[in-house]
Amino acid sequence: VRPQPPRSCEDYWWEWKHCRGLRHAFHHYYTHGELPACGRWREDYEACRAWERGRAAAAQVRPGRYRRAVWKLRKSPPPDWYLPLDENKSN
Repeated sequence: VRPQPPRSCEDYWWEWKHCRGLRHAFHHYYTHGELPACGRWREDYEACRAWERGRAAAAQVRPGRYRRAVWKLRKSPPPDWYLPLDENKSN
């Protein structure tokens, strides 16, 4: 099995074009109060093309770059996991 980018290079190109579009920029500005940062999509597109041309290890696109962990994973359950929840108690 030979290594390859996680997505096709055209996917990165279209994501970059979409990110730079007026409609997306307006929606992002309205939602977040700032213009979207589209540079990463362009960098990933260029790295993907470099990978296709020369198979350079430095040009590999990291597949987990856009995913971030939301919760910290536990090694074991909490000590009181079997107790009932306090849903019906008033504060």
